[in-house]
Amino acid sequence: MGKPDRAVVRDALGVGVAVGLSGFAFGVTSAGSGLGLLQTCALSLLVFTGASQFALVGALAAGGNPFTAAAGAFFLGVRNAFYGLRLSQLLALPRAVRPFAAQWVIDETTAVTLAQPDRRAARLGFTVTGLSLYVLWNLTTLLGALGAKAIGNTDAWGLDAAGPAVFLALLAPMLKTPTERAVAGLAVLLGLGLLPVLPAGVPVLVAALAAPVALLAEGRRTRRDGGEAAGSSAMPDVVPDAMPEAMPDAVPSASEENR
Repeated sequence: MGKPDRAVVRDALGVGVAVGLSGFAFGVTSAGSGLGLLQTCALSLLVFTGASQFALVGALAAGGNPFTAAAGAFFLGVRNAFYGLRLSQLLALPRAVRPFAAQWVIDETTAVTLAQPDRRAARLGFTVTGLSLYVLWNLTTLLGALGAKAIGNTDAWGLDAAGPAVFLALLAPMLKTPTERAVAGLAVLLGLGLLPVLPAGVPVLVAALAAPVALLAEGRRTRRDGGEAAGSSAMPDVVPDAMPEAMPDAVPSASEENR
């Protein structure tokens, strides 16, 4: 049975409004890192992926190289390409619409879309989440950038933590398998552990190594478990002594059967 449209719209608007309000934190953080009003708004309009935007301005605010900061933001945004592969099959949108819909393929729209029971509900959830979040995120980005001067020292407010906190809140329920949890945990350890020793923006790049390392360990464990299972299922070379006891005491010979 399909999910009522009202319930889909309610859930989608809930996510769109809750996350869209954190655009204010990005606007303040971006302005505090030295970016101008137009640069800040352009990031939200064109990039529109909060984790990457916060990573970029955070690295710049810490004095990181612009190319390193952009590289870190790029690698964080690569995940959206994998979301797109899944959503393209699920939504099956017309070709003319796909380039515009691609702008809305982010964590929040993916989470809402995948939670729907059928294609109609998935399309509705994707559209409402994407539209509400895009409009509100850009509006609050503008307000945050304009109000940065009134706030004063933006570092004292800790608003730069709002975006990552929202991202983690959305990501945590999706980590269902041990491998996924291992990748997330290792990435956190690498990212936080290397902050004091590497230039700004580089720890994010190194944290991406958590995925291949965890997958390699998982592959080795699977092969080892498979080999042990194959060895335990092999027939023993020596027939147990108890086996003859289960057999008949005597097997009649062909001559006895012919009598």
